[in-house]
Amino acid sequence: MTEIVAWAELKPAEFIARRDTCPVVYLPLGLCEPHGHVAPFGLDTIKADYLVTEAARRFGGIVAPTMAYHIHETGYHAPWLRKVMGGVNPLLAALPPHLMLETLLYQLRAFHNAGFQAVVVISGHNANQADLRMVAEAFAAHHPISHFVRSDPELVAGRYQGDHAGRYELSQLLHIRPDLVAMDRASWVTTDPLGRFAQNPDVTEATAAEGKAIVEASIAAIGDAVHGFALDRGPQAFLPMAAMEPIWAGIAARRADWVTLRGDEG
Repeated sequence: MTEIVAWAELKPAEFIARRDTCPVVYLPLGLCEPHGHVAPFGLDTIKADYLVTEAARRFGGIVAPTMAYHIHETGYHAPWLRKVMGGVNPLLAALPPHLMLETLLYQLRAFHNAGFQAVVVISGHNANQADLRMVAEAFAAHHPISHFVRSDPELVAGRYQGDHAGRYELSQLLHIRPDLVAMDRASWVTTDPLGRFAQNPDVTEATAAEGKAIVEASIAAIGDAVHGFALDRGPQAFLPMAAMEPIWAGIAARRADWVTLRGDEG
């Protein structure tokens, strides 16, 4: 029987037992966006869900409900969308930076109030993680909590090269959910009205074996972070929503530093 680690599926007694044994919560972040003709829109979400679920089963802790919306029309992504997609695609489920970042802040509050002492945030969507870390650091400065915030390519940096709908991402999907891959559609980039649809040219080089290696290395990196957490803080005071207002005001005052608002700098 598969071990239940999802907050949404745990009953109170099992939730409290898992939390007290390992007070670590995992937050998977993803997005629905074009990933070529060979892959589903939710590839980023599928990656993040799988990595944190496996990490919770191996290292302990609980997986929070997935945040399946992300930032993708500003900052680094704006020129990328113009070049690769010809503009913002209507089949893209993006949020503005301020909404995503403030939501993350209140999620951290929820984790604190639920009795967790450490949080792992894994984003299957790349390039916005600096701002996610900024929020985690701002929260922890006021209410100490251990945190590890990474995009999945960062977990294997120096070993594998991240991409978008190419060899790296599709290899992972071939390992995680091969039933969702239609590699026979790779050539549609030359015939389909949608054109490239954000598909990387090296997608046909993807293999399940390489995907397994990437995924295992990623999970090991998460495990290293979990094993390094300090988890002995004891009881924590309840934080009302109003306690987040000054923290958010400080983050908002630094808008000039937000990576997700740097226009077309890339």
